Amino acid sequence: MNHIKEYRKAKKMSQYELSQAIGVARQTINLIENDKYNPSLSLCLKLAHVLGTDLNALFWEEYDDK
Repeated sequence: MNHIKEYRKAKKMSQYELSQAIGVARQTINLIENDKYNPSLSLCLKLAHVLGTDLNALFWEEYDDK
């Protein structure tokens, strides 16, 4: 389970906006959010950068909606 959807929504971004920011198709974001695609490390780093967090928060730690 990852927390990409929670961070994306907290930033008020659509899947399309996030996909454009990191250079992938919107469907890729959907697949990642639904744990149906394992992104490369490079893509994970881009996601973390655009969402303003780190890999631990996106993929391993409990999400805390502050």
